[in-house]
Amino acid sequence: MGKPSHERSLADNEAKAIAKNIRISPQKLNLVAELIRGKKVVQAMADLEFSRKRVAQDVRKCVMSAIANAENNHGLDVDELVVAEAYVGKNMVLKRFAARGRGRSSQILKPFSQITVVVRQKPEEAEPKAAAKKTKPAAKSAAQPKKGAA
Repeated sequence: MGKPSHERSLADNEAKAIAKNIRISPQKLNLVAELIRGKKVVQAMADLEFSRKRVAQDVRKCVMSAIANAENNHGLDVDELVVAEAYVGKNMVLKRFAARGRGRSSQILKPFSQITVVVRQKPEEAEPKAAAKKTKPAAKSAAQPKKGAA
């Protein structure tokens, strides 16, 4: 009489990883998350590898974890993965106090945050159609000068 199995909240072509308790403000972490949203996994990893932001290494570990989850747990192809979502949330806040003048004190907030990365496998059929559309207008534009020249 165990608990019923929990249904999967993601689609079959998606995998997720969460990195919690990252010691940086959510606003600063979101700047790094914007770098990788919508990019292919290979490009996102390269951007994080050479980013000058300190937190980029933590985000890179989270992306690597999402890739590993996709490959090992869900059997997805790593070469076709795209960072579908990368969103940031608040976590705990350490509250410290600093001594000020005239016997007073002021509060120092040290925020923590978390990042969630969702990778999705793109279907293979979408790419050839996009390539075919790009070649058609080029062929039409090449045909138009010939009509004018004749």
